[in-house]
Amino acid sequence: MNKVWYAYLGWVAAAGLLSFAISLIFAGVLRLPRSIYLIPYIGLSSLFLYAYVRWSGVSIGDLIRHNWYWGILGAVLLSVFTVKNVLSQPASPRSGGFALIFDLLWSGAVYGLVDALMLSVLPVLATWQAFTLLNWTSTWPGKILVGALALVAGLAVTVIYHLGYPEYRSGGVVGPVIGNTAMTFGYLLTNNPLTAILSHMAMHIAGVLHGPASVIQLPPH
Repeated sequence: MNKVWYAYLGWVAAAGLLSFAISLIFAGVLRLPRSIYLIPYIGLSSLFLYAYVRWSGVSIGDLIRHNWYWGILGAVLLSVFTVKNVLSQPASPRSGGFALIFDLLWSGAVYGLVDALMLSVLPVLATWQAFTLLNWTSTWPGKILVGALALVAGLAVTVIYHLGYPEYRSGGVVGPVIGNTAMTFGYLLTNNPLTAILSHMAMHIAGVLHGPASVIQLPPH
């Protein structure tokens, strides 16, 4: 199927609008507790991501295998940064036993995975594919320019998504923007999505262990 370049950018815009609508409705209006809120967020986002993979024809296996060693190295380095940031925030009680295992998987690993895919991986991938169709990525200056545009795309989706949460509308969005931009930039540098995915998962898992009711990385509160 022939695709026009701006259709890919349409997916980036749609990712921002969908994530904003989810956080606005289910966290801002309905004020669902986090464990329940994640059902529509993860469910709808997963369907959206699956639709993009089917539409674009991208190979997930090829994405992960390409520069996988750099992807893991980048994830380790970024995880040090993100986890350190989490530990610098006030602690709060966490659950124990089976409930803690559930929280680590649901609010930690799965939530972190979907966040990384929606806020970092899809915006970068779609932007890169869009401008590859225009042959902008055939030279190093073009790659640098497209990389900058991809970083802006990830930044835009991150800001739009977080503004759906009432807790971020009074300047609180700065922290998430810095963290997600760092992970998006790491993905661009390593050219492997594992950098953003694993570091985001590590950040969420650290949040569950350190302060699920207090750290800013685990909305809604």
